[in-house]
Amino acid sequence: MRTMLAILTAAVIGLGAYSIHLHGEKASLQRTVLAQYTDKLTDASEKLSHLQRAVSQSLLFQNDQAIHNELDSVWRLSSDVRSSISNIPIGHELSNQWLSYLGRLGDEAKKTAKTGDYQAWREKMPQISTNLQSLSDEWSAATVDFYKNNGKMDVWLRQVDQKNPNTTFDNVQKTLKDYSEKDFPLTLSESDWQKKIELKALQDSVITEKEALEKVKNMFPIIKDATFTVTRSSDTAPYPFYHIQFHQGIRLGYVDLTEKGGHLLSYLVERPVDEARLSQEEIMNKAEEHLKRLGINDVAFVESRENHQAWHVTFARVHPGDKAIIYADGIQLKLAKDTGELLGANAMEYIQEETIKQQTAKPIDWKTFFDKDVKVEEVKNIYTDNGQFEQRLCYEVIAVRDGQSPETFRIVIDAENHNVLKVEYLT
Repeated sequence: MRTMLAILTAAVIGLGAYSIHLHGEKASLQRTVLAQYTDKLTDASEKLSHLQRAVSQSLLFQNDQAIHNELDSVWRLSSDVRSSISNIPIGHELSNQWLSYLGRLGDEAKKTAKTGDYQAWREKMPQISTNLQSLSDEWSAATVDFYKNNGKMDVWLRQVDQKNPNTTFDNVQKTLKDYSEKDFPLTLSESDWQKKIELKALQDSVITEKEALEKVKNMFPIIKDATFTVTRSSDTAPYPFYHIQFHQGIRLGYVDLTEKGGHLLSYLVERPVDEARLSQEEIMNKAEEHLKRLGINDVAFVESRENHQAWHVTFARVHPGDKAIIYADGIQLKLAKDTGELLGANAMEYIQEETIKQQTAKPIDWKTFFDKDVKVEEVKNIYTDNGQFEQRLCYEVIAVRDGQSPETFRIVIDAENHNVLKVEYLT
C-alpha cells in the first residue's frame, strides 16, 4: 500500500511539474510573440508618420528632381508600412483595407514619377496628406489597446478576432474606409474587377445547407459517409458561402461552396500518403476524371509540378471563340501520388470568370520582330492581365537566343497592338 501511495504521489508531482513546465513554455512563447507584435506596432506607427511627412514634403517643390526624390520615398515607405501591418493581428478586414490604401498610394507615386504628371499629384495630395495625419493619430491611439493587456496576448487576440471587436482599431477601420473611397475612387476597370472578386455575376438561386451537403457528397463520393459540420460565412465576408468540415476515418478536411448555386470554392483533405505508385500520365488521367466529376469541361492543361507526396496540376478555361487560354480563370488540383485521390482543389479563380472583350489578333513576322539570333520555339494564344485590370489577347512566345550559352525566354505580346507585356527568363 505504501509503495502504491509513493508511486501515486510521485506521479502527481511529476504531472504537476510537467504542467508547470508546459505553462512556463506557453507563457514564454506568448511573451516572445507579444514582443514581436509590439515591435511591429511601433515600427508601423513610426513609418506611417514618416510616410505622411514624405507626402507633405512632396508638395514643397516646383523642381521636378526634388519632387521625384520625395515620390521615391512615398513609394518605398508605403511598401514598408504595408510589410509591418501585414504581420500584425488587427483583423482580416482592417488589414486588407490598409494594404489596399497604402498600395494605391504607392502606385500613385510610382505612376507620377514615371509619367511626370506632377501637377495632378500637387492637386490630389494635400487632402491625402491631411487624411494620413488623421490616420496616423488614430493608429497611435489604437495601439494603446495592445499595451493595456499587460502582456496577455490571448486577451488581445480574442478582442480583434471576434465578430464585433471592441478595440480602438475600429475607429481606424471606419476612417480608413471613408478615406479610401474619397482619396482613391475606383476606376471603371477596378470596379468591374471588384465585382468579379465579390462574385456579383452569380445569378444562381440560394441553396440550403442540406442541398450543399448533397452537392459535396456528389462531387466527392469518397467522403459521402463522413461526419459533417456546416457553418455559414460571417456577415463581413465578400460573398456568402458554406464552410463544410468533415471527418471520415483517416481523412480530415473541409469544402467551401458558394451559397448561390453551390459552386466549389475550395476543397482540402489531410490523410497519410504512401509511396508513389502512379506515373505522371496516370496522374493526368486521374486529374481529368476529377474535373469531369466536378462538372468542369471547358479547361485545358497549363502546368504540373510535384513534391514527395502529391502532384499539383493547373488548368485554365479555354475561350470558346478563339480557343485561347484564359490564365486568370484557373483551377488548381492536388492529387495524391499513391492512388491519385483528389487531396485539394482551388476553383475560386475559375468561378469568378473573366469578362472578355472582342479583340482581333494581328499576325507578327517573328523574323523581323526578334533579332536574327533568336529562334521561336512555340507560340500560344492566351488572355492575360495588362496591369490595368483588362484581359488582353496575347501571343505567348517561347524563344531561344543562340550564343555561347543559349538562353530561353517566355515573352507575352499583345496580339492586337504588339506591345510587349512581359519578358521572363526561363533558362
